[in-house]
Amino acid sequence: MAVISGDGVFSHVFLGAADMDASVKFYDATLGALGVKNLGPFGNGWMLYGRDKPAFIIARPGSGDAPSSNGVTVGFAAASTDEVDAFHASGLANGGTDEGAPGARSHLPGAYAAYLRDPAGNKVCSYTFTDGN
Repeated sequence: MAVISGDGVFSHVFLGAADMDASVKFYDATLGALGVKNLGPFGNGWMLYGRDKPAFIIARPGSGDAPSSNGVTVGFAAASTDEVDAFHASGLANGGTDEGAPGARSHLPGAYAAYLRDPAGNKVCSYTFTDGN
């Protein structure tokens, strides 16, 4: 499953987490840096995040299997390079590991991004675009 609500292609993203407390701490900090709110728990312990409605969900996998995200990256939009920097710093301070420091990305014109692994091993990033990198 993947991102964005409204007119976007996707309705939401759902990532598995083995340690919900560690994942909630991580996402409260990293997504909070982007203005995304923890909208509270739902149903069977799912944690919902969004700006005005749920678009990102973390939960223990319903199958009981260990969470796995090999080959998957979830990207969160940032309004500025400062937000990307705050996303990365907040993630590192709250249980995440570095997968790519904040900076310009040569594969897309004007791209500025940072990559992290969350406490469950999911790969997440934040991107913004500038006039010239």
